[in-house]
Amino acid sequence: RGPGTHRPKQVLQERNHDPYKSERQPEGHAACPECKAVFAKGRWQWGARDASAKDELCPACRRIRDHMPAGFVRIDGPFFDEHRDEMLALVRNHALQVKSEHALERIMAIEEHPGHTMVTTTDIHLARGIGEALHHAYQGSLDFDYLEAEPLLRVHWTR
Repeated sequence: RGPGTHRPKQVLQERNHDPYKSERQPEGHAACPECKAVFAKGRWQWGARDASAKDELCPACRRIRDHMPAGFVRIDGPFFDEHRDEMLALVRNHALQVKSEHALERIMAIEEHPGHTMVTTTDIHLARGIGEALHHAYQGSLDFDYLEAEPLLRVHWTR
């Protein structure tokens, strides 16, 4: 793939169950003692804690605790080297916007490595969204590698 290439948009469907999502759902109300997300109406979300809520780590906080990202976004290339701060601000802003609506979609870490930066996420959809946001704003080359053996997405953006 050359510069400016992008795979067609596909819906990612997890073929194997994510152990962080497929564990039993909390009965009744629950609240995460780490991030303060609440489990209500069948899903984790932001909101007020119910008085009857039990403390239970949400799937995102369990992933963070276990150092088990679901998404990896590798960002590299000469253009990135020249525009690093601006591009990482876009990554952070995109993640904040998504997190405000989806409590389990979060950046775990942004790590600098020789020749590239790696963003890890608690959810495959956030990783994909970050890659697409970078591609939309800066073009470049964007590739996705979804590992069917485990619920894991590797995204690579370069320019």
